[in-house]
Amino acid sequence: MEIPSKYDPKRVEEHWYAYWSENDYFSSKPDEREPYTIVIPPPNVTGVLHMGHMLNNTLQDVLIRRARLLGKNACWVPGMDHASIATEAKVVAKLKADGVDKSKLSRDEFLKHAWDWTNEYGGVILQQLKKLGCSCDWDRTKFTMDDDMSASVIKVFVDLYNKGLIYRGYRMVNWDPEAKTTLSDEEVIYEERQGNLYYLSYAIEGSDEKVTIATTRPETILGDTAICINPNDERYRHLRGKKAIVPICDRVIPIIEDEYVDVEFGTGCLKVTPAHDENDKNLGDKHNLEVVDIFNDDATLNSYGLHYEGKDRFVVRKEISKELEEKGYLVKTEQHTNKVGTSERTKVVIEPRLSDQWFLKMENLAKPALESVFDTNDINFFPKKFENTYRHWMEGIRDWNISRQLWWGHQIPAYYYGDGKEDFVVAESPEEALELARAIKPKIEAADLRQDRDVLDTWFSSWLWPISVFGGILDPDNEEVNYYYPTNDLVTAPDIIFFWVARMIMAGYEYRGERPFENVYFTGLVRDKQRRKMSKQLGNSPDALKLIEDFGADGVRVGLLLSSSAGNDIMFDEALCQQGANFANKIWNAFRLVKGWEVADIPQPEAAEKGIAWYKAKFNQTLVEIEDHFSKYRISDALMATYKLVWDDFCSWLLEIVKPEYLKPIDQKTYDEVLGLFEENLKLLHPFMPFLTEEVWQHIAERTPEDALIVSQWPEAKEVDSTLIADFAFASEVISGVRTIRKEKNIPQKDALELFMLNAEGVGPQMDTIILKLGNLSKVETVDASLDGALTFRVKSNEYFIPISGAIDVEAEIAKITEELNYTKGFLKSVEKKLSNERFVNNAPEQVVAMERKKAADAEAKIETLEKSLASLQ
Repeated sequence: MEIPSKYDPKRVEEHWYAYWSENDYFSSKPDEREPYTIVIPPPNVTGVLHMGHMLNNTLQDVLIRRARLLGKNACWVPGMDHASIATEAKVVAKLKADGVDKSKLSRDEFLKHAWDWTNEYGGVILQQLKKLGCSCDWDRTKFTMDDDMSASVIKVFVDLYNKGLIYRGYRMVNWDPEAKTTLSDEEVIYEERQGNLYYLSYAIEGSDEKVTIATTRPETILGDTAICINPNDERYRHLRGKKAIVPICDRVIPIIEDEYVDVEFGTGCLKVTPAHDENDKNLGDKHNLEVVDIFNDDATLNSYGLHYEGKDRFVVRKEISKELEEKGYLVKTEQHTNKVGTSERTKVVIEPRLSDQWFLKMENLAKPALESVFDTNDINFFPKKFENTYRHWMEGIRDWNISRQLWWGHQIPAYYYGDGKEDFVVAESPEEALELARAIKPKIEAADLRQDRDVLDTWFSSWLWPISVFGGILDPDNEEVNYYYPTNDLVTAPDIIFFWVARMIMAGYEYRGERPFENVYFTGLVRDKQRRKMSKQLGNSPDALKLIEDFGADGVRVGLLLSSSAGNDIMFDEALCQQGANFANKIWNAFRLVKGWEVADIPQPEAAEKGIAWYKAKFNQTLVEIEDHFSKYRISDALMATYKLVWDDFCSWLLEIVKPEYLKPIDQKTYDEVLGLFEENLKLLHPFMPFLTEEVWQHIAERTPEDALIVSQWPEAKEVDSTLIADFAFASEVISGVRTIRKEKNIPQKDALELFMLNAEGVGPQMDTIILKLGNLSKVETVDASLDGALTFRVKSNEYFIPISGAIDVEAEIAKITEELNYTKGFLKSVEKKLSNERFVNNAPEQVVAMERKKAADAEAKIETLEKSLASLQ
């Protein structure tokens, strides 16, 4: 094949992804090999590729591609989550734009629209992942609403209910008034917000006395059913047994006593609104208080809101505070900062609300999940710092509210046969439900059964993901789940450690009796250069596909990975992608250079032989380092080690060592060995840069599909010759010294120089041929004393001399050095003057004084060097 002069990422990416797909390299079936399995964190079905997805899936692809090269049966299962709240919100918005009101539709009509939406927009992100080079087994793509996945969810619900772990309870829950559904505690984000503390006066019934309470939510006074005082508070002891009158609504409420009241906060009097605060609800239950719910499901006020009925809660807050002030109930207001719960999905402020919901008991499920991380070490977190977050949540775990007031999702398999709250049966199908109901109520018919209208929390399906994608719930002993489960690595973001990671671990022990994965690699958040989280609102999140178009998929992958150490946030800059693209071009040009050499049957030069021996040692040393990085999930470090090996050691050093003289051929042995080393480099690079490496690999030689790079073999580490590596490191410093003198003195590279060395103890001549070639030296010799009239440099304890007669204009060089020496002496004098000023030294910041002292030390060292150079020329 002809080698194009420029690397064209678009052409290469389209060609090789199609080739890999046609040859079925991504697919996996159980066989005799060791399995290596990753399940994708399923993105929302209607999602599109963003920077977080790019990072997360690049990391997974690196692990999967490396596993293939290691000879493992690599299986990466892709899929999507139905995302109840997010998807239903999008469908509702689309219907609204089309003039359709969801409330006017039946459930089946709405679900038809939801499926139409899903079929039209769903799965876009999976196609976009292909652009990134992700090598998922696409034939295994799963959707949490697939028939078998739904059946798994329902089967687990019924099983947990029959075990007594799922129950129905009337509880205070988190209510999202935008999505009109409950949320679990983990779906509520608490934010500090500036608000007001309103001091309101309540009249005491039958007297002129008033009592003042403080509240951040004056609109909720319309739901007050008591005022509570601390029995130990002397200020209010005289109010025992009395009643107060709620402003505006004039409801007469009791004054109760409870030590729950903090006498130091506010006025020491607490308004009790059981319908709208969890702590108030607990007080209400304890004291048998009435419950008055003033809100509709969209957080507008209902009939208990009196003349505010139908108005939004925040509108009412402004209006009622004005009315309270006008009627003399508002004593004062103060600015107050408090934590406000917001919905993770819709971002609106949530409402505490009493509601009948389904809950899953978590305490016993959490025990084996805790032990697996802290006692048995069956599951490892990378980085380990997230273990503390996990422990804190698991040890304080609360029952999981698993029901949602939505239509899109898995409908709860509870069937009501009567009017009472407890008149229901739980079954996997309507037919089974009818049988169970008839055991209680023999004459009941199928038409008399009503299935619970709620659906299950999205995470109730995704917590089964590593098991259900292999059919392990419906058929627990099938070949696939026995082969692929437990999976190996999970790559995810720390913000879903509770939503997903912890719950998958619990499900794994409950339904398989073992861990769902061995290692969890937590990525960081992708932030911009100003450390801001990337978001659509800020407009600081680049278009992921545009980045691939501009820099190539390999360039973007490298750019992301170079900046992403495990668990730490990534400061993303497009310049990193440019660095990745530059690296791709460097490799491509190095390949074109090698393939452009004419090859002849001539002896191998000694420099080439030594250079290749050194590079093999360096390669093996780096391979050991890379293996260590991978074992500790330091993926960024593994890439950086590979990057330095290829860019610095291979391209900058080895190719220069072996490169034939201008218009002369290279010997066959060196050429073959260099190409062989190039192939080994490509294997290390392939997980990070799959497209470029496959393109170069296929250009090196004619390959059958069985010989493709994607299914080649990861290099095996051999013994490292550390002496050879150390000798070359020393030689490279000598070569750099010669090159520096050439650059500083404008001596052309084509002009051969002589090099003399003083104190050559411990340095053998084995690298001399390389030094001669790369320094363009006519000779390298050892001397017993310093040479006059020579330019010098040092490498460790050795001093090197380059005679300059004829090479430079001595008079001009003396003048140049003298000028620089005088300037440096003047500079040192000014710095010393500043440092001799006690006022400056005593008053200036410590780092400023330290900087000045460093300037003085640097100037002194430079003066010494310049004086020696001048002496050698005179």
